[in-house]
Amino acid sequence: MTDISLSLKVCDIKEQGLLERLQSFCAQEIVGDDAAVMQIEPGKSLVITTDVLVDGVHFSEGTTSPEDAGWRAAAANLSDLAAMGAEPLAITVGLGIRGDTLVSWVERLYQGMTSCLKQYNTLIVGGDIVRSPVNTLSITAFGQVNSKRIIRRSAAQPGDAIVVTGVHGASRAGLELLLHPELAQNLNPDARDALILAHQRPRPRLDVLPFLWSSLEDSPRVAGMDSSDGLADAVVQICQASGVGARIERDRIPIPKQLSEIVSAEQALNWALYGGEDFELVLCLPPVAAEIFVQKLDVGAAIVGAIAADKDILLVDKNKKYPDEPLMRSRGFQHF
Repeated sequence: MTDISLSLKVCDIKEQGLLERLQSFCAQEIVGDDAAVMQIEPGKSLVITTDVLVDGVHFSEGTTSPEDAGWRAAAANLSDLAAMGAEPLAITVGLGIRGDTLVSWVERLYQGMTSCLKQYNTLIVGGDIVRSPVNTLSITAFGQVNSKRIIRRSAAQPGDAIVVTGVHGASRAGLELLLHPELAQNLNPDARDALILAHQRPRPRLDVLPFLWSSLEDSPRVAGMDSSDGLADAVVQICQASGVGARIERDRIPIPKQLSEIVSAEQALNWALYGGEDFELVLCLPPVAAEIFVQKLDVGAAIVGAIAADKDILLVDKNKKYPDEPLMRSRGFQHF
């Protein structure tokens, strides 16, 4: 190591710089997607993902009940499995807790997890509990997938349509309404509650996988990941892994109509691109299959752009009212 590297701090290289360094310690053919994939028998692969949530970073007493924190933790892991095309099997839970934590808080946390998991026939099969200065929840989820139907970030090709499975910006809007209730003065109660629910109880999009495979039929090539860190982040990561570029059309991005009642159109677009935690899937597939796929899904699913042969990843306006704008991961949530 050089003297410079010995003095580097995590905050100097940020989350992505740290991840790049740590990947050198991992099996290169396994890491790099939303989850790791290991073949366990011919035609079947085991999918494994881990997600950590920390009190004060990922959830807080002011915006998230213990039940909602548990739900969101389970949903985040199931979303990673969905992003790989996998069916969930089980999870294990690592819990770090302060000694003065109420037992009822822990039980409510687990009630939230199981409420989410039972909708997808998924069990908690073990874990660990330790003392910690801050409450921390770490979940490892296990799933299985047909080896020919693994969704990877690196499979996008020029000409592919880019599909999102639902609206973006709802979770960030829900968080802002919890933090700043006065923003809801122009919203009816149902609209307000829907946005808050999008933040507190996100849905992992395991439900779209059967529609995806039936739309692709005999050509199962698809690239993708989930949008837990934002739509822009997902598009950029897919493009970088695939060695391609993209054009995202700003007027095609599905944004909840309620957002127009609380923020400007530009702020709503910013939340859609960079707000994160919408837990939709961002998928790249042949245009004909993409059209069929979108028609089978709920309102909110849309083709938002296309993969390009160059390396530019741009937000574009077909009406030329706005200049092309590079999409950047750095504008989304950063841990450091």
